Amino acid sequence: MLKGIDKLLTGDLLKNLCDMGHGDEIVIADANFPAETCAKRLIRMPGIDAATVTKAVMSVFPLDTYTDDPAVIMDMTDSDKAKGMPVPAIWDEFGAVCGPLTKIERFSFYERAKKAYCVIQTGEERQYGNVILVKGVVL
Repeated sequence: MLKGIDKLLTGDLLKNLCDMGHGDEIVIADANFPAETCAKRLIRMPGIDAATVTKAVMSVFPLDTYTDDPAVIMDMTDSDKAKGMPVPAIWDEFGAVCGPLTKIERFSFYERAKKAYCVIQTGEERQYGNVILVKGVVL
């Protein structure tokens, strides 16, 4: 055990976060995300929602201040918007922890996720519970 470290941050996850460099990206994904297909490195955190995992990661993770979009979410599809689907509440939860969020189209999100350093697949069951974080530097 480590003092002052969120208990959700396992040794494997901490190693991956530490090994990432400036500009590397990590995906925190919901339970329906094609993580096995996209991930170079996959960490599974079943049973834990994405907002809780994001809060734990952000407790040790510096967001990049040299990019306009250090926190990126998957935008709703046109068909979901046309059906009148409400804006996902999880976006407010991500924003409360990460600050301003940039939305990108679903398949662009998947392509970007394939280039990410690591994917954390959570047990999140709410739709659009995915975020990409860009690592910054600690000064």
